[in-house]
Amino acid sequence: MTESTGLTFASFQALGLDAALAMARLARDSGYRSFWTAETTGPEAFATLGAVGASVGGMDLGTGVLAVQLRTPMLVAMGAATLQSIVGEHDVLLGVGISSPVVVQRWHGTDFGATPLAQMREYLTLTRSCLDGEVVSHDGVHYSTDRFRLGVRFADHRRPRIILGALNEKMLRLGGEIADGVLLNYLPASSVPWCVEQVRSGEAAAGRPPGSCAIYAYVHVGVCDPGPATEPARKDLFSLRGGAGICTGLRASGLRP
Repeated sequence: MTESTGLTFASFQALGLDAALAMARLARDSGYRSFWTAETTGPEAFATLGAVGASVGGMDLGTGVLAVQLRTPMLVAMGAATLQSIVGEHDVLLGVGISSPVVVQRWHGTDFGATPLAQMREYLTLTRSCLDGEVVSHDGVHYSTDRFRLGVRFADHRRPRIILGALNEKMLRLGGEIADGVLLNYLPASSVPWCVEQVRSGEAAAGRPPGSCAIYAYVHVGVCDPGPATEPARKDLFSLRGGAGICTGLRASGLRP
């Protein structure tokens, strides 16, 4: 079993970029292996991570997660490849997910979509093709491109790793089938073994060796008295119930048998 610990800035984005850089330095100096962020209406994820990579460095950088409805696979491949050129020998963990109607429709005015599983399969497949650096033509249900070729070259053949934000059975199995990893969030620890089982089922169905798809999980920790913190926590984007709702860490594990 391989295991490493990272830090996520996702719940602290309102504090701004200076706070992100300070947290990233503290994480690096404390031995954390990766730094993650998400995006909704505050700091943009690739710009934030680019600043961390350029001024702090020393860690893998991850998006956890980007809403697939807000960027085409071609654009997200460009962003991830640019970030990879900044971090060099460290990994870029390109986390993408379906997000929520609040973020996608209400705040960004984009169609949330009626077939999330099919859209995600097409998105992941096309993104990987774009990151391969070859000429890509695709005419699908959700996305299309004609002779796109990524204009960023990878110096040491290191490619961004595609991570799928997933919780339900079908999405978890899709991650096991075609992603480099899955990111778990907003679930009790008791549910993690079941989630891992679904990912491994997807690997087996695709003929991949067990452990091909790494398991990443946000660990939410209440760092204050939960009583007065409970009501503010309910204002969280996804309506957390109970606890402080403060996300302070991330654990990444290959969970290999």
